[in-house]
Amino acid sequence: MTAHIIDGKAYAAGLGDKIAESVAAFTTETGRAPGLAVVLVGSDPASEVYVRSKGRMARKLGMESFEHVLPEDTTQAALLALVAELNADDSVDGILVQLPLPRHLDSLAVVEAIDPAKDVDGLHPVNAGYLASGLPGLTSCTPLGCLMLLRDSLGDLSGLDAIVVGRSILVGKPMAQLLLAENCTVTLAHSRTRDLAEKVGKADIVVAAVGSAEMIQGDWIKPGATVIDVGTSRVIRDGEKRLVGDVDFAGAAQKARAITPVPGGVGPMTIMSLMHNTMLAAYRRAGLPAPQLW
Repeated sequence: MTAHIIDGKAYAAGLGDKIAESVAAFTTETGRAPGLAVVLVGSDPASEVYVRSKGRMARKLGMESFEHVLPEDTTQAALLALVAELNADDSVDGILVQLPLPRHLDSLAVVEAIDPAKDVDGLHPVNAGYLASGLPGLTSCTPLGCLMLLRDSLGDLSGLDAIVVGRSILVGKPMAQLLLAENCTVTLAHSRTRDLAEKVGKADIVVAAVGSAEMIQGDWIKPGATVIDVGTSRVIRDGEKRLVGDVDFAGAAQKARAITPVPGGVGPMTIMSLMHNTMLAAYRRAGLPAPQLW
């Protein structure tokens, strides 16, 4: 068996076309474009790349992009003041504070200060509570993108056994909640789980989000399983730097039914899910019925 390669880049492009149509319809209806504000504190090179790419994508889809770059020594009070300003700005539908923040800042307090209706990263405790309760809110971008790929690949997920390896508030915990909502039987595992290989080997769906290069071995995978690899790690292979996931791709591809590559799998979906959430937030804030795009 050789796995089908799940093309996250292609799916994201198709979703982007639908979002652009919905953005155009919103702009016609309301007389303004949806607005996304991204806040970056400091000059972390990776974060700078992410912020630029998010801004470019927002503009490409017809949205307004407001980028706020603050110095490394920005105080907690100054950052919270900016968040309050963006909360009150009716031209801003989505607020994303790029993480990680410099160590002297309290990330949780900053996330909690964002208006939950504008929390397009889906990290506010209110949105986490909505997700756990099955109520409409804004869902964390990477898990949302993973769910889109799973539905596209498998259709109905009801009754399937799923394991999520990783328990972060960014991916692992919301991913487990999303799969529960799809009527999967879910195991939430992590790096300290006992008999992890045995548990992975029983799962129809494996979502790897532990942040450890190729931690999940190919021979752990159940024949015919679908594997979603969220991890990204840089390793040296044959004297060259390579980007790999949390799963041994070559080994897993020999047993899985379908698998996401790294790169080109989940990564493109994260940014497009952010665009989806911004569009959704704009419609809800305007009191308009939000389009169902997936």
